[in-house]
Amino acid sequence: MLDWRELFGRDGDVVLDVGFGHGESTIAMAHAETDVDVLAVEVHTPGVVTVLDAIEHQGLHQIRVVHGDLLPFLDRIAPTSLAGIRVFFPDPWTKRRNHFRRLIGPDVVAAFTDRMRFGGRLHLATDIADYAESMSQVCDAEQRLEGGVIPRPDWRPLTRFERRGLDAGRQPTDMIYTRVVSRMVPGPSVTG
Repeated sequence: MLDWRELFGRDGDVVLDVGFGHGESTIAMAHAETDVDVLAVEVHTPGVVTVLDAIEHQGLHQIRVVHGDLLPFLDRIAPTSLAGIRVFFPDPWTKRRNHFRRLIGPDVVAAFTDRMRFGGRLHLATDIADYAESMSQVCDAEQRLEGGVIPRPDWRPLTRFERRGLDAGRQPTDMIYTRVVSRMVPGPSVTG
């Protein structure tokens, strides 16, 4: 298990930033929230390089980067240790035969919820209407979460993926869910 104090050198809120793409939102939010530590996970090498460059040249020392797949890495995050999780514009796998590949499903949402403390927030965003509906259904079914669709927050930076969607006429859907039940509910493993 990761020790946040050892990893970040301080005690504070830790947010998991999943699939940060090119890193625009990760960098902008780190500038806006210097008191929040960010564990950013991404498989896209150019995005990882961009965030690492920002850490070094923009003084964003509250960010740590994991270059790899989130699911095997989740087992290293202690239960109830995160203040929040952000998943902005995950791969929508738009073809119906590939929907099973979508990240936001019951097992992953249960694993996310396990790792968020009481009051922790899960913030999701997508511009694919049927994925937004699926995300809402999955999160609404997780008994330890409360929340739903919200107006697009002006504090969430515009990402490259969101801009492409807007240019194509798609509107983003944001949703925020808060962990409202503090007891652990055993859930399935996401890695096996």
